[in-house]
Amino acid sequence: MSITARNISKTFGAFAALRDVSLDVPTGELVALLGPSGSGKTTLLRIIAGLEQPDPGSGAILFRDEDVAGRAVGERQVGFVFQHYALFRHLSVFENVAFGLRVMRRSVRPTKQEIRDRVRNLLALVQLEGFADRYPNQLSGGQRQRVALARALAVEPKVLLLDEPFGALDARVRVELRRWLRRLHDEIHVTSVFVTHDQQEALEVADRVVVMNHGRIEQVGSPDDIYREPANPFVYDFLGSVNRFQARVESGHAHVGDIAFPLRVDTARAEIGAGVLPIADGAAGARDAIGYVRPHEIDVLRAPDGRPALCARVRMLGVAGPVARVVLEHLGTQDTIEVVLPWERYEELGLAVSETVFLVPRRFRVFENANVPRSA
Repeated sequence: MSITARNISKTFGAFAALRDVSLDVPTGELVALLGPSGSGKTTLLRIIAGLEQPDPGSGAILFRDEDVAGRAVGERQVGFVFQHYALFRHLSVFENVAFGLRVMRRSVRPTKQEIRDRVRNLLALVQLEGFADRYPNQLSGGQRQRVALARALAVEPKVLLLDEPFGALDARVRVELRRWLRRLHDEIHVTSVFVTHDQQEALEVADRVVVMNHGRIEQVGSPDDIYREPANPFVYDFLGSVNRFQARVESGHAHVGDIAFPLRVDTARAEIGAGVLPIADGAAGARDAIGYVRPHEIDVLRAPDGRPALCARVRMLGVAGPVARVVLEHLGTQDTIEVVLPWERYEELGLAVSETVFLVPRRFRVFENANVPRSA
């Protein structure tokens, strides 16, 4: 079942949680709502579920082109998984999963045998076949979250909604469960939307990522598009580590200190960013800008090789498994720069603290005043 949110706004007193938000979720897709606290992602999820209502006259929520605004939560065929499980402590795992089936109207309620069969199948699906008689306090956090997911799936929802489903778990369990959720979704193909503030979780699990900030959608795209082609500085900053440089754009070049990087204007991406075309390369005068480059997109050289390079001094070295992290100081601006190198390249360079090296960005994105991206 597809989901469409049209021009949704929601205010709580003087606080605007959502500001004219529109979003389409195709049938069978797994979509992540990603953003910092207060960005509006959970409010949007709750409005889709029917747990909150949008401001009067602000828009509509459509399930397969049908407006569900007038439907109660129980009539929307939505499965909802909460961050803190919300399991019934006095009920066994079996009865927790069966609960939604047992409280159905008599006319549509499955038979006792059908309930038993469905619950057993679901416990097998979430890999908890031998836990039917246990109680929530006898389970680990990851197991409890899988029980909560099985309970949401028991009523055969058309839409599955998950609010920070792994937020209460430790890092290792979170990694295991998000991979498990991706495999599960590939099996059942139910239209799913989940809220997270964890960038890696969204990029690893979702078919598409919706980046939100201050009640608005900043960008929608595949995980690869969101990470490699951020629409604006907020998305760049929010998704992973990034180095920022004060720059000026003039005559088709981005100037960082006394080094000029030639720019390639990408008008297609510019339209996604601020909705305006970039200033012509020949425009008179310099314009202030910010340059962005990720730590793994920088080459470290002992000597210049003819490419534009930033001169920097090594301040700190650290090895973390297969990669090394090098912290440097740009000699022109005194900005701190972080570089991530594969272990083999780090070994080959044999870097030492306080020595001077040359940094060549392989990919350098520049945003002018209007948040229009350009590439070096």
